[in-house]
Amino acid sequence: MIVNYRSLTFSLLFFLSFSHGYGTSHFLATQTPLPSVSEAEAENVAVFTPDYNEGPSFAPVVGNDSESSSLVLAAKRTYRQDPLNGFKRYSGGWNIKDRHYWASVAYTAAPLFVIAAIWFLGFGACLLLICIFHFCCKRKPYGYSKTAYALSLIFLIFFTITAIIGCVVLYAGQVKFRGSTKKTLEYVVYQADTTVQKLQEVSNNLATAKQISVQKVFLPSNVQSDIDNVESKLNSSASTVADETAKNSHDIRDLLDSVRLALILIAAIMLVLTFLGFLFSIFGMQVLVYVLVIFGWILVTGTFILCGIFLLLHNVAGDTCVAMNEYVQNPAAHTALDSIIPCVDKATAQDTLTRTKEVTSQLVEVVNEVITNVSNINFAPAFVPFYFNQSGPLVPILCNPFHPDFTDRTCTAGELNLNNATQALSNYVCQVSPSGVCTTTGRLTPPLYDDMTAAVNLCNGLENYGPFLAELQDCTFARETFDEIYRDHCPDLQAYSKWIYVGLAMVSTAVMLSLIFWVIYGRERRHRIYTKQSDHQSLEEGKDAQDTRE
Repeated sequence: MIVNYRSLTFSLLFFLSFSHGYGTSHFLATQTPLPSVSEAEAENVAVFTPDYNEGPSFAPVVGNDSESSSLVLAAKRTYRQDPLNGFKRYSGGWNIKDRHYWASVAYTAAPLFVIAAIWFLGFGACLLLICIFHFCCKRKPYGYSKTAYALSLIFLIFFTITAIIGCVVLYAGQVKFRGSTKKTLEYVVYQADTTVQKLQEVSNNLATAKQISVQKVFLPSNVQSDIDNVESKLNSSASTVADETAKNSHDIRDLLDSVRLALILIAAIMLVLTFLGFLFSIFGMQVLVYVLVIFGWILVTGTFILCGIFLLLHNVAGDTCVAMNEYVQNPAAHTALDSIIPCVDKATAQDTLTRTKEVTSQLVEVVNEVITNVSNINFAPAFVPFYFNQSGPLVPILCNPFHPDFTDRTCTAGELNLNNATQALSNYVCQVSPSGVCTTTGRLTPPLYDDMTAAVNLCNGLENYGPFLAELQDCTFARETFDEIYRDHCPDLQAYSKWIYVGLAMVSTAVMLSLIFWVIYGRERRHRIYTKQSDHQSLEEGKDAQDTRE
């Protein structure tokens, strides 16, 4: 297959990165650590503050020649602690087939996973102790502190507002993130569709070449056989790319819709939970508050975990963007991308490029043969069908753009360039009688001119696709796609994925603290009510005692 669709869809960074999963590393085992990168520099992209804007840092490993050079992609950005290697710094660069890369990037989200675990276990233990003391050690509440009551109410209001703001940031982030990923996906699909269209056009032109004849002279049979072989491969490649484009774009859209729905539900549930918890706490509905506390305890744990996953996703996306940029800037180096997204089947691409040159060269030879042996000879009337009363200046031959070994050839004086050959040949067309004989000066009949024009136009078309096939062969097409994604799509993807995990972190933290202050405020409220009731009862008892004495 000429084009592997993964080279086109790889731009969807994190989605396709996760689809490859953990695997055996295809990268060089001889990569060396990066002594020039300090731990302080590496920390800038490790936890919570991944820096997409940091400049690329290259760590090439060079062999005996330039073709054997290897490049560690995103070396500085991925210089993180690896928990699978004794927390030593990972120096393998971006490589989604290396489990040590995944371990190091997952470690950037470790604080959030740890917080989720501590919260789940710690708060769960606190709830258990509260239940035990409530049922086993009942005692009357004592007086309350006005300061504690006021502070608990203030903090409850503050964290409720913070949770609402976090929900807004989360919702806005998912809207922006979905729009950005959708735009990136549409660009990648467009690139894939463009490739399919060009492959089909090359295939159609080659198929047309088999049908073209000039004065009933066709391409040699061996050339037509070569066209059949290449045409089959091209059609297979175009069909495969089209099918994969449709399938992958559909799968990614489904994934985006699922992520969008999940984030909207989380934002909505957290917002409702916060609002109801605040109201129930204010109005003293303790049973409902405790129900919401238990539900919120579990939900906050899941939200912290999801926040960590999005932080990991955010860092992988940033690593991928930097890796693509370095891949574009170092076209001759071998990288981890090579084993994941082989741009082309070079043998097939070269064969296709060779066949297009061969067909172009052979069509030019067919036209020149007719010009030399038919149009430029003044046949006697008896030599039908070669005689059609040729007269006037001789027709110049076409310039063959290729040598017999299909290297580029420079036109010599007197040859017609293919770009303006049809216009030049029109000067040699005569008017014909009903029997097809020229009645005016000229050496080309209109039907013969039409045949030559069709051959020339086809040659121009095939020659125009030469750069496209060459780009497929040397990965220029993929590099240009990566460069476009890096410049126009990566900034938005990075910014809005950050919005999501920041929003999740705000919501998780605010709701977590709100749960605590629901309990604290409820306790202070009960103590306040009890104290007021006790004071009122004491006052009534004092009045009764005074009345009795009187």
